[in-house]
Amino acid sequence: MRVLIIDDEQNIRKTTAVVLEGMGHETAGVEDGTAALRQLDKTAFDVAFLDLKLNGESGLDLIVELLKSSPHLDIVVFTAFASVETAVEAMRRGAMDYIPKPFTPDQLRQVLNRIVKTRNLQGRLADLESRISSDSPSTELVSVEPAMQKVFELALKAADTPATMLILGESGTGKTVLARAIHDRSQQKSKTFVTVSCPSLSRELLESELFGHVKGAFTGAVGETWGKVALADGGTLFLDEIGELPLEIQPKLLRLLQDKEYERVGEAKTRRANVRVIAASNRDLEQAIHDSRFREDLFYRLNVISVHLPPLRERKGDLLNIARDFLRFFSTQCGKKIKRFSPLAERALLQYDWQGNLRELRNVVERAAILANGEQIELADLPDKMDSSAAHGAQANATELGGRVTLEALENEHIRRVMGQTKTMEEAALVLGIDPATLYRKRKKLGP
Repeated sequence: MRVLIIDDEQNIRKTTAVVLEGMGHETAGVEDGTAALRQLDKTAFDVAFLDLKLNGESGLDLIVELLKSSPHLDIVVFTAFASVETAVEAMRRGAMDYIPKPFTPDQLRQVLNRIVKTRNLQGRLADLESRISSDSPSTELVSVEPAMQKVFELALKAADTPATMLILGESGTGKTVLARAIHDRSQQKSKTFVTVSCPSLSRELLESELFGHVKGAFTGAVGETWGKVALADGGTLFLDEIGELPLEIQPKLLRLLQDKEYERVGEAKTRRANVRVIAASNRDLEQAIHDSRFREDLFYRLNVISVHLPPLRERKGDLLNIARDFLRFFSTQCGKKIKRFSPLAERALLQYDWQGNLRELRNVVERAAILANGEQIELADLPDKMDSSAAHGAQANATELGGRVTLEALENEHIRRVMGQTKTMEEAALVLGIDPATLYRKRKKLGP
């Protein structure tokens, strides 16, 4: 690594450089903050060793300037005036580690090994995130449906602002996908996108998950945690199913939204976090307010920009395009060359109800890609429930007005539909304009 040594004592600079170069690192030494910033302007460094006392200049104040000039720089402070307070303050301002003077070559080696280990973990994390993203179909915010076009237009317009957003819609409609797309198009896109699933934990654990806790704050709190709010600082905090957030935690979330302040569980110290909040819910939050399960002031704070994702059954114009995107992805993942859906399979997809929305469609297409033998998805590759739906749809289409069918077939289909929509035979007869006895005879002729 390339290491910058910032110390006003020449002997310290030379000694440290000898040790580091003996470990195989490149070094440069400077005596004050101005020279250090000039070096960073000219050359990229991986690590800086910084003395906290520089001829009247504060090394603590210099930490912020160094990181502003080189955000990826790992700073290790060393000083003869070691104390817990200075160590904590140095870390708070952005230093990665702390070494008291005098130090040994072994201490330098250990701190550099920790830096290498951390950077390796960061690289593995980035690789894992890349692999995870490659395990999901890409998401395009395009639609032929006017309702969805309005949703995407509003979401993209608000994405580049710090406004809190609320995404509403049934389970499986793609609320998390839309939230991530908003983050990727926001000013926070280079920072973290952190998800908290509100129904997944008990009240106590959820509060700790959000805000963190100190050791001994509750039973089982054997160590300290910082929480998802601290992790999302500077980025986006996505609160999934916000309608399930316990009432006891709602005032604390409201405070975070209004003042950017919070406290860890079991700690009195107030902390700050600059997070952009996006919340999602499949519940009617206004009804939850009426039922005293959700705070009205929190709702209005969340509802700065609100979008409603329609269910998939109301997006039939988009359905086949989405299914084809899923098919291309899963075909590649399965190592197959599946090019299309058969006409019957497409009809089945269009006529199915899709109560599980996009999540159910994804699962159906993945299953079909696994089962398919040829270059297209056949009706037999889809679940049986979709086969029967297609058969019913085919029968209905066969008796449409203007179709090549007999009057008797049209009459029989009309009778079936009217009987299916009415509660009694007498009501059906009234709608059809015939007496009940005639309807009974016709029904007997139709069979079960």
